[in-house]
Amino acid sequence: MSETAVKAPGAAREGDANRWKALAFIALAQLMVVLDATIVNIALPSAQQDLGISDGNRQWVVTAYALAFGGLLLFGGRIADLWGRKRAFVTGLAGFALASALGGAAANEAMMFGARALQGVFGALLAPAALSLLAVMFTDAKERAKAFGIYGAIAGGGGAVGLILGGFLTEYLDWRWTFFVNIPFAIVAALGAYFVIREPEGGRNRNPLDIPGVLLSTLGLVALVYGFTRAESEGWSDSLTIGMFVASGVLLLTFVLVEARVKAPLLPLRVVTERNRGGVYLSLGLAIIAMFGLFLFLTYYLQVVKGYTPVKTGFAFLPMIAGMITGSTQIGTRLMTRVAPRLLMGPGFLVAALGMLLLTRLEIGSSYAAVLLPAMILLGLGMGTAFMPAMSLATLGVEPRDAGVASAMVNTSQQVGGAIGTALLNTIAASATTSYIKDHIASAGSRPQQQLVQLEGMVHGYTSAIWFAVGILVAAAAIAVTLINAGRPNMGPIAGSGSGDGVADEIAVPVVAH
Repeated sequence: MSETAVKAPGAAREGDANRWKALAFIALAQLMVVLDATIVNIALPSAQQDLGISDGNRQWVVTAYALAFGGLLLFGGRIADLWGRKRAFVTGLAGFALASALGGAAANEAMMFGARALQGVFGALLAPAALSLLAVMFTDAKERAKAFGIYGAIAGGGGAVGLILGGFLTEYLDWRWTFFVNIPFAIVAALGAYFVIREPEGGRNRNPLDIPGVLLSTLGLVALVYGFTRAESEGWSDSLTIGMFVASGVLLLTFVLVEARVKAPLLPLRVVTERNRGGVYLSLGLAIIAMFGLFLFLTYYLQVVKGYTPVKTGFAFLPMIAGMITGSTQIGTRLMTRVAPRLLMGPGFLVAALGMLLLTRLEIGSSYAAVLLPAMILLGLGMGTAFMPAMSLATLGVEPRDAGVASAMVNTSQQVGGAIGTALLNTIAASATTSYIKDHIASAGSRPQQQLVQLEGMVHGYTSAIWFAVGILVAAAAIAVTLINAGRPNMGPIAGSGSGDGVADEIAVPVVAH
């Protein structure tokens, strides 16, 4: 371990105080970004009616954000490494607040779509800066475990909190408040970050921007996210959908070839080819595919089948949030410094898969207490326990100059996973529903019986897709256990020397490095 890691006790105590204060503002910003992903979905029907958005165009309220955010994440991570994470973080917050104000004040669909795209642009700058700040500020193994436990709980549970808050704001105030609510979040987080965050000296990547890499990665990721989004609405056999996937494959393959040759790449391949980080990006992306589809199905099941209000639906997700917070801050944090990360991630994903398995028993008359409640608790505990070491390991061992890009890859795997999950599982559910209704509608004579068959078909579609989600979570567990072979973190400070890969300085490795 290098000598630079050892600090005087007084300096360490002062640094600790600043780091923990900074964490509060970083966590607040992360909560705002994660909330925004679900809070707007709840408000969408009301906004569509007010602004006269057609059914064909309403998807752009979600898609405009997803395309800008997913497409620009790598660029945003590189900008954070170039400018400095604190500056990128505060700029991202200011821009996100401005874009949210425009969205809340939208007078027509064009203004709404533009505001959502602008939110995505600044979110792509903000999200990697937030995670990379944690990576460079929390270097002691025990502190890092606690910090990433809190961050992981927010990243995992924030979406469900958005359902509650979105329900309240839409039902009791107005859909515009689902945008305006971001402004106080952003102002408090930006002011706190400006006065409290002390980014460690050095570690910036001052190399010139890799313009070909920026263009290829942005266009490739936009094509990929749009391909999945379009597949959800137009089907997998649609010519433009297929064209988007082909274009994405060509662009991203060209991007990899370019990055292997240029002097200062946008995404140094060492960030993703190191097996531990690669394992995290892949397993986390798969887990998000399963979770995003589930949020969608459960929201529709509770509101359409069970007749819950938006607010009641949001509260129904509370046990999952509680499970995520417990799994992340209690189980994950306490065990992170005692066991290897794969022994938390693999079992965590399997516990979540068990919760998902319970949901395959859903029927129209299923009891919340008997089926949904235990399933949500298991899902929350499992995902929270797995998310915590995943978030930490994704940036552990990277050179300081690569921290922003490594953080961006975590967000990219989640964003792309979300787009894939929503499109893939929704398509499976819709196909199973159509097939069920076609087979059973003939035997339903009266109108009430036909409505019952349609509801049964809907639930059958959800359970069919949830079976796939179970398999995806099992695959995520297998990848985590197979690829991730880092040992438990050392108990002392992490050196972060920035030499070579840095893994040897930061983790105790029993056989080979992750």
